[in-house]
Amino acid sequence: MVNYEQILSARVKEVQPSGIRRFFELAAKMPHAISLGVGEPDFETPWQIRRAGIQSLEKGQTFYTSNWGLAELRNQIAALVRRKYRLCYDADKEILVTVGGSEAIDNTIRAIVNVGDEVLIPEPSFVCYKPLTQMAGGVPVPLPTRAEDQFKLTADSLRAAITPRTKLLILPYPNNPTGAIMTRDELQAIATVIKDTNIVVLSDEIYNSLTYGPDRHVCFAELDGMKERTIVVDGFSKSYAMTGWRLGWAMGPKELMRHICKIHQFGIMSAPTTAQFAGIEAIRTGEDDIERMREQYDLRRRYLLGELRSMGLECFEPQGAFYMFPSIESTGLSSDEFCERLLHEQEVAVIPGSAFGESGEGHVRISYSYSMNHLREACSRIRKFLQTLQAEK
Repeated sequence: MVNYEQILSARVKEVQPSGIRRFFELAAKMPHAISLGVGEPDFETPWQIRRAGIQSLEKGQTFYTSNWGLAELRNQIAALVRRKYRLCYDADKEILVTVGGSEAIDNTIRAIVNVGDEVLIPEPSFVCYKPLTQMAGGVPVPLPTRAEDQFKLTADSLRAAITPRTKLLILPYPNNPTGAIMTRDELQAIATVIKDTNIVVLSDEIYNSLTYGPDRHVCFAELDGMKERTIVVDGFSKSYAMTGWRLGWAMGPKELMRHICKIHQFGIMSAPTTAQFAGIEAIRTGEDDIERMREQYDLRRRYLLGELRSMGLECFEPQGAFYMFPSIESTGLSSDEFCERLLHEQEVAVIPGSAFGESGEGHVRISYSYSMNHLREACSRIRKFLQTLQAEK
């Protein structure tokens, strides 16, 4: 009889399954359920981008690319970054095309973190950072953020968390699940804390094109002295509605990127060739599409915020990504209890805040990457659910 408990890696056994996928799977079994749980654009990938992928197949462009990715795609990424941030990266040695932003995050953590190294992770934040740190043998150190601070990482909390074992800081802004952003001055305060350390920054900027306030997104590598210590992760999934294409990139100093590429080289080989040709077209012609989708997300954002507040749920106004993170503490339920009951009583799926770290407890994540009709029906059901809870008191 095989003893699987002895066979499995202790690090992998320690990792808990994603709280997002659990509610997604439950909702998928309910034919009338409305899911506001997955952070995926409801827009189709723009036609000219799909056409570029189709044409690459018709031309027989189905072979491996360089480990680093197609040279033309890397040149397009370098040009995009120059336009947006006035940052110059060597397309041959400092930009790596990956299988989505997720692979870029994983490879970066594994390339930098030794067993016992501490990784500072602002929370609430996306579910992958902690498990990937654990599987690399690192020690995740949560940095709780609060609604009172607009869920932003503060210089004081960062300074207090740094120890001689600190190796990596993850900066996940615009933030999933809160929708928080960081201004230039706020990021500069973070940079000031780490400028005289040997700490590397993994800046996950996958939502950089989706901000709604007056301030444009600031790439952390723009700040003085930060480019040399920052790996920026970005991709096509959110901005261009290309989640299923699985295409992203990492960029940073060549001294780090050549080692990150080694992990990619042996684990993946190269990102999907068809997706890379589509990505070239996305950067070349997709800016108007980004703006069109961003405007729609903003309409949904304002509608959902108004609805939640009118229901009596306290809610921080997000300025980035496409998530709302309302407090449900007034209901007296834990975030898990709230989500379980909402799903079974009104067939609406949202995600418990606790899935994004302990500091997410008392909140739920609601994605507004869905149509207005979808959101209207969901809000009607959530309102009925809250009325039921009120009647129980």
